Amino acid sequence: MSDEDRPSSSSSKRASLLRLKSKVKEVKQVVMSSQLPQTHYKKEVTRPTRLTGLFPNTTNPVVFSAPMLGTANGRLAAEVSKAGGFGFIPAGYNFNPESGPDHLGQLGEELKIARKVLDLEQATLTAVPVGVGFILCHESARTHFIERAIPVLQEYSPQAVWLFAPRVEDVEGGVVRGIIDVLHDNGFVVFYQVGTVKAVKEAVRDGADVVVAQGTDAGGHQFARGAGTMSFLREVVEVVKGEKERTGREVEVVGAGGVVDGRGWWLRWLWGLMRLLWGRGSFSLRRRRRQSLGRSLQRQRTGPRQLSKGYTGADAVVMGTRFILAEEATTPKFRQELIAKTTDGASSTFKHTVMDDIQGTAIWPKIYDGRAIVGGSVEDHLNGVPVEDNIRLFKEAAEKGETDRTITWAGSGVGLVSKIQPAGEIVKEVREEALQCIKELQTLF
Repeated sequence: MSDEDRPSSSSSKRASLLRLKSKVKEVKQVVMSSQLPQTHYKKEVTRPTRLTGLFPNTTNPVVFSAPMLGTANGRLAAEVSKAGGFGFIPAGYNFNPESGPDHLGQLGEELKIARKVLDLEQATLTAVPVGVGFILCHESARTHFIERAIPVLQEYSPQAVWLFAPRVEDVEGGVVRGIIDVLHDNGFVVFYQVGTVKAVKEAVRDGADVVVAQGTDAGGHQFARGAGTMSFLREVVEVVKGEKERTGREVEVVGAGGVVDGRGWWLRWLWGLMRLLWGRGSFSLRRRRRQSLGRSLQRQRTGPRQLSKGYTGADAVVMGTRFILAEEATTPKFRQELIAKTTDGASSTFKHTVMDDIQGTAIWPKIYDGRAIVGGSVEDHLNGVPVEDNIRLFKEAAEKGETDRTITWAGSGVGLVSKIQPAGEIVKEVREEALQCIKELQTLF
């Protein structure tokens, strides 16, 4: 090539600069419009984490379905797990072989159903990717849990066991720790539902692998004295972090209470993020945090899972009320219809112990109560009707087949739940909503 044909140095530099500017503009448009390629999100969201390591079938953001007695079952749990979440089957509270309801009798059948739905009938040596939930407040937990529950778990091999509501004396006396030790010896991941910081510390001390931080927004049974999910969850994360520094144990945190869709999942995630960015520290430190996050987002090297873990410490959420409307749930149709039409969870739900007194399920220690939809029985209680009369009216209505006085447990997010749909569809919908919200957050930077 002659000197005349060779492009000048200045024109070559200009061409390179134009190409670079064009590329920068293209990348900036992609980031600021939140139109990141789906392959990017798939890669980031499925990146291994400790929770997805424990449960390889799950996909981030992880959604757990709660082990709600009278609602959840093997089919529902399996469909949740099939969709990339993780479902729990309720196993009740009575472990006495001689009296009371035989809650363990049906557990084996439900685990068989879960195995069939997940096409694992022939893979008998493979653990079923579902969990089993136990309530420990009955006195039979101390005397019969290990001898009766463990054999069933060994035979049908779920991956995880969820524990809730042990009696104070059983916690202090080491009974719960003994149960967790036996569960670990048999290879089960142990979830422990808590509602106070004291309970968190006990759960970590006794060996829980996953702490379910349940706020008072939740439906059904919970700690009578507690805090809303958003504030409680953040405090739990700090406590667990401190326990890790002290003991070296890794414990995962899962949020529960008031989450019924992907936007609810995202708000809990965003709350932790905003606290980090605009929380403690000097102005210059907060500014550096925001700038650092903005650079990470623009470089597309930080996915939703990495942000959620880094800024809230909670890896997933548990949902209960939303799954009451799952097609696979054993929830009576009148209850599903009631939940679907209920609005304003702040005023249409009520948290108290009286609902258990009225319907005859007062097995719970004093530190627990429950949240339910306000119906005829609750209205009468609020209007001063004595409990004895309320119980009589409840029984009379039940004998007539009337449902207006029944107790229907539901969380404060019930006003956002209105559609009956398959459990797997719920999981996918929640995940997609959460990811979309996180993508939209990028427009702030």
